[in-house]
Amino acid sequence: MSTHDFYVRAPEEPIWSVPASGAARFTWEYDPQAADGQNRLLALYQKGKDKQWDGAKRIDWDLEVDPYDPLGTPDEAMSLYGTRHWAKLTDKDKGELRRHYTSWQFSQFLHGEQGAMICAARIVESVPDLDAKFYSATQTMDEARHAEIYGRFLQEKIGMLYPINDNLRGLLGDTLRDSRWDMPYLGMQVLIEGLALAAFGMIRDTTDKPLPKQILAYVMQDEARHVAFGRMALRDYYKQLTDAELREREEFVIEGCYLMRDRLRGVEVLENFGIPKKEAEELSEQSEFLHLFRKLLFSRIVPCVKDIGLWGERLQKAYLDMGVFDLGDSNLDLLMTQDEEIAEALDRERFAAEEARRVAEVTEAIAEGEAVS
Repeated sequence: MSTHDFYVRAPEEPIWSVPASGAARFTWEYDPQAADGQNRLLALYQKGKDKQWDGAKRIDWDLEVDPYDPLGTPDEAMSLYGTRHWAKLTDKDKGELRRHYTSWQFSQFLHGEQGAMICAARIVESVPDLDAKFYSATQTMDEARHAEIYGRFLQEKIGMLYPINDNLRGLLGDTLRDSRWDMPYLGMQVLIEGLALAAFGMIRDTTDKPLPKQILAYVMQDEARHVAFGRMALRDYYKQLTDAELREREEFVIEGCYLMRDRLRGVEVLENFGIPKKEAEELSEQSEFLHLFRKLLFSRIVPCVKDIGLWGERLQKAYLDMGVFDLGDSNLDLLMTQDEEIAEALDRERFAAEEARRVAEVTEAIAEGEAVS
């Protein structure tokens, strides 16, 4: 079956072509350690090599998933909960609504990961330093693996996909069309990846379903390195920019943050249930869960933006307007460390359980053999 058979509605076009601009940059310095202060990126590159993994093997794809309750989402988290529409829904309808919401959410994760793969490849092409090219090559492979995993989950376990959200598409397009080599870092590593990490983390920490928990934990282990890479590269580079150049990038961040905030309502899902777009937008905006969700989603972006040196007056005012200004003091390093530790702990738990099963099987076989003899 083609992936297009799973879409709730057909994408606008089978291939989205984004015109590329900017230069492909070659460097003739093949010893990346010759540049000052590059050991941090080389260490991250080594970690990127060491941490490669196979999504077909590390994830237990034999785990069953109920497509009508794939994440264990409580009623209170649904936008329609408490409205006149909720009272009309049967249990079957509620299951279908959960399926659609999960499909919409993970479809945006999938499209974002393809965008991240393309942006990482663009960084390999355009960044001037060899150490950054090396690391971006490992990230390109990471993002390919993530797209593979999300695509498989949606097609095999949920059986439904949504097209890319217009606002996510807009931010991806702006990021890719910009000719400045640092913009794929800023648009993807800081904004899109930062927002995705927070969304992944909320689901990872609240779901009691083992397969999506595995997927999100392992993807987040990779993404922690990606955000660290963007911070390192941009923090050093932005120290060299003029005030005017910094303001341009702050305007890009402001616009991108509003786009990303507004894309998270899931209005497309409610429209599929026969609710007019305007009413669907109003219902989504009234959801207390969405307001909390939105604030938490910026927990990775705001401290990262502040850390790389984009903290002008207009940007601070925008974050005050969004109600996320106070997140600028969050400990981003601690969050990233926790992401890695959670994935490693999950591996230990899984492998310990598997080892216990194998020991039990061997013990049972020995006992049966002794009984026969």
